[in-house]
Amino acid sequence: MVGFGWLDWTIVALYLAANLAIGLWASRGVRSAAELHLGSRDLPWWALGISVAATYVSALSFLGGPAWAYGDGMAALAIHLNYPLVIFAVVVLFLPFFFNAGVTSIYEYLEKRFGVASRLVNAALFLVSQTITTASILTATAVVLTFATGLDARASIVVITLAVVAYTVIGGLKSVVWTDVFQGLILIAGAGLVLWHAVDAVSPLSDALGTLAREGKLDPIDERLDFSVAPTIWAGLFAMTLFHVTVYGANQMMVQRALAAKNVGDAKKSYLMMGYAAFFIYFLFFFIGALLYVHFEARPFEQPNAIILEFAASLAIPGLMGLLAAAILSASMSSLSSAFNSLSTIAIADFYVRFSRRPKSDAHVLAVSRLLTLVFAVISVPIAFAFIGSGGSILETLSQIGSFFVGAKLAMFGMGFLSKHTNEKGLLVGVAAGFVVLYVAVRGVPGLGLESWGVAWPWYVVIGGGVNVAVGWVASVLLGGFQREWHEQTVPGQIRRFREQGLPEKQDGWYLVPGRVDRACWVLLGFFGLTLAVMAGFATLGGPR
Repeated sequence: MVGFGWLDWTIVALYLAANLAIGLWASRGVRSAAELHLGSRDLPWWALGISVAATYVSALSFLGGPAWAYGDGMAALAIHLNYPLVIFAVVVLFLPFFFNAGVTSIYEYLEKRFGVASRLVNAALFLVSQTITTASILTATAVVLTFATGLDARASIVVITLAVVAYTVIGGLKSVVWTDVFQGLILIAGAGLVLWHAVDAVSPLSDALGTLAREGKLDPIDERLDFSVAPTIWAGLFAMTLFHVTVYGANQMMVQRALAAKNVGDAKKSYLMMGYAAFFIYFLFFFIGALLYVHFEARPFEQPNAIILEFAASLAIPGLMGLLAAAILSASMSSLSSAFNSLSTIAIADFYVRFSRRPKSDAHVLAVSRLLTLVFAVISVPIAFAFIGSGGSILETLSQIGSFFVGAKLAMFGMGFLSKHTNEKGLLVGVAAGFVVLYVAVRGVPGLGLESWGVAWPWYVVIGGGVNVAVGWVASVLLGGFQREWHEQTVPGQIRRFREQGLPEKQDGWYLVPGRVDRACWVLLGFFGLTLAVMAGFATLGGPR
């Protein structure tokens, strides 16, 4: 436990009060379920862009990123080099389909393409996986509160949940976005402050870099083609590209921001911001972890996710612990509010409205939406309790859990966009086959003489998704035969529709047609090449090993 002084407590109180005030201010005028889930579709693109970044980064990266790099060095960065490729794919393929349809739930697309069963399966996968993710964020945040105050971790989780629900239930997406903007900026400022002091603590920096180079902790590009190792360049460029495409393209929590944009151009610009910012954000967090490896002389920690807090406490700077605790708490609260809001959105749009036989006035749906926001918050609490004793980086733990689901999610959307012959029956057969093969690959079935393949978690999406695609396509042909025409909800089908109906392909200079590449996306690929070149030369900064 670290003793908080009155200045620390004052800072925490002010930040939490500001967070709550912004959330409540943004909640004004929310009178319908549509406004709760998507605002009034008038939010500025830059606010949505910061929200996209802040939602996925949050405390998981602030705590888990340094912890991961403390163990694996800068090689952990390979997992996150792929964001320009990811955003390119999402902007070109996913966003036009969702935005043009004017949907609330992205899984409505699957019903239009295949049928209601595929929509419900993917929506259910989202509810399960996102609830687990939300619980992980709760646990990561509890680490901060427990370390700083000595409050029991379970009590911390309950307190954090109550604080988030206070404004999420009332304000919905508008509250989420504006608190994301405020707290995202605070989080980055806090991380920059820690980096400044970390560089000072290990100075001269050249000696620290030399130490990291000699111990193999500085090179961010591990070229080994070893499927049992997670942070290799091959896993980062291939497997984790598919993983992150799912996170940003087939994930309601992320896409919901784009759906709240004024037009397709604003939706795309909000995502392009993450394509450029992600490299710098993750480099910041991982480099802090590498420097702390030198500062603490590689000593082990009982709670690796508290490394950055241990360092901040050791500096004994008045108010620093309060600033960092408030930044991490508030950023996590914004991420949690995003999760609760999106879970409620899917539960309402994909299940309640469809299956409830009660009259559905707008006031009634709004009331149920708010109730479900509260319900998902309550469900997340016991799951978060189960994460408390987990060792290692919580960011890595979260990624491992998510990897079991991403193959199925990505395959369903990918085959919808790009496959001519896939039908719903075949698709669902593929989903089942993908989960079975992935389970055998990861766990094995000793009773049947089937051993685990020993593959690292980034490759789960390749195994599960690959089996899903292959089996789904074959099953579709066997059950439904070859199709003569491309479905309208495929990329070729959309291109044909725009051409035959004489629809404009662009709106304010941005493509409405899926599969068409905007100029800004080509620039993003150039930026990706530049980051690879920079990383290839980064290890040489420490001199010869």
